Amino acid sequence: MVLQTNPQLTLKQFLNLPPDEGDITYELVDGKAIPKVSPKFFHSKLTRVLLYLIEEWSQGRGEVCPEWAIILTRRGRDWVPTPDLLYISHQRLPVNWHENEACPVPPELVIEIISPGQTFGQMTAKAKDYLDAKVLRVWIVDSKARSITVFYPDAAPQTYMGEQILTDSLFDGLKFSAEQVFQQAKIPLNV
Repeated sequence: MVLQTNPQLTLKQFLNLPPDEGDITYELVDGKAIPKVSPKFFHSKLTRVLLYLIEEWSQGRGEVCPEWAIILTRRGRDWVPTPDLLYISHQRLPVNWHENEACPVPPELVIEIISPGQTFGQMTAKAKDYLDAKVLRVWIVDSKARSITVFYPDAAPQTYMGEQILTDSLFDGLKFSAEQVFQQAKIPLNV
């Protein structure tokens, strides 16, 4: 599929694009369909471990979804990112909402795992965009540093490494260490 023929897509045009034969995920950024970096093995394993940890905690509270696009606004323009994982409570998205569409409201949590070719700085900028769009928490997972950095709308980011327990009053009862995530995903020490 050639997406460069219309350099300024509207939200409606983007959401109505036909599926790509190569099964590429696109994000709407500044009116353009930008291909998302294809996840590799370690990335997928980290996504799976985080999905299971949050899914177990979230029973009856909300939805945890990998690779679900979100309709947001970035710098006054429509923005449709596809985070690696998101959590949205039933308070933000009612339990009876059953549409096969992009997430229509900002979730409480977005998780992005740094892929090869991406930098922590790029992901930090994206985290700020998520927070500006009313996402309440953004976690950036860095397999090289074996860390999870939590971004808040009203406080400085905090990086969790090793056995330091990640907890958050927004997710009461959810707790684990970064090292627990990397060990369960069987990520080697020197990635």
